[in-house]
Amino acid sequence: MMLTDILVLLLGLTLIILGAEWLVDGASAIARKLNISEFVIGLTIVGFGTSCPELVVSLTGAIAGNSNISIGNVLGSNIFNTLLILGATALVSPIAITRNNRVRDIPVTLLVTLLLVICGMSYTLFKLGAADNLTRVEGIVFLVLFAAYIYYCFKTDDGSSVEEAPSKERNIAIAVLLTLAGLAGLVFGGRWFVNSAVNIASALGVSDKFIAITLLAGGTSLPELAACIVAAARKKGQLALGNILGSNIFNILLILGASATVFPISLGNISLVDVGMVLLSVVMVSLSSYTFKKNEIDRYEGAIFILAFAGYYVWLFLNL
Repeated sequence: MMLTDILVLLLGLTLIILGAEWLVDGASAIARKLNISEFVIGLTIVGFGTSCPELVVSLTGAIAGNSNISIGNVLGSNIFNTLLILGATALVSPIAITRNNRVRDIPVTLLVTLLLVICGMSYTLFKLGAADNLTRVEGIVFLVLFAAYIYYCFKTDDGSSVEEAPSKERNIAIAVLLTLAGLAGLVFGGRWFVNSAVNIASALGVSDKFIAITLLAGGTSLPELAACIVAAARKKGQLALGNILGSNIFNILLILGASATVFPISLGNISLVDVGMVLLSVVMVSLSSYTFKKNEIDRYEGAIFILAFAGYYVWLFLNL
């Protein structure tokens, strides 16, 4: 059994690596052919695709009436995405921040995160309502806002890009197939990797709490991690940044919106430290536009992001 899990683990890791390569190639080629910026492609196609694991996990939890899975998965993934993945990506190659990122995309991500906090923790913050939760009405509002934001991004996109590395010329059909194959490789490879890793850890006697905080919390963000690292290595930072901001917005507006519409989500077990880290992570991205090397997330800031993530995880372990 252990040997089987190790083989599945390696197969999953191989699929993740190949899937990331195909996805970046295909998405970049689509952007070039359709004259859409790589940021918007990262925000939509790549962001949605790499958020599929979170969508499945959160909707499954909502249908089962387990709101802790839905909200914990989204908050944990957003922290993981912004601090660890963006931090690691910036260490590989600094990520340029465009004017649109600075005045539109990053502020929208911050506003969406604030909206989640205000709606989900209205009792703790303002003593409104009977408990901290996201209602079905709020879930529907989140879905409407999500549709409006995606429409606005396409409507205002001018196809400009700050990328230094040109995309390969590919037939549009081949580019679409590459993108779909890449997404499938990331989603299925990520699932196999996480499941086999959990089985191996359990067989070695590692506690369930440790598995939940490390393997499961980061597992659904593996697609984002792989896609961003490959994008950074190919000097396509806007694709990586669009993927992360897109995934975070998808997680809150689409995934929590859909989950709350299915079944109201309780935030009663979420601490202010957890919420504070989600907000802090977006603020740190915004500050990157003005600190160190302006208009980019440089390697120094990437290191700070990773240190903040490590500090949060230390706090989690100390408060198990």
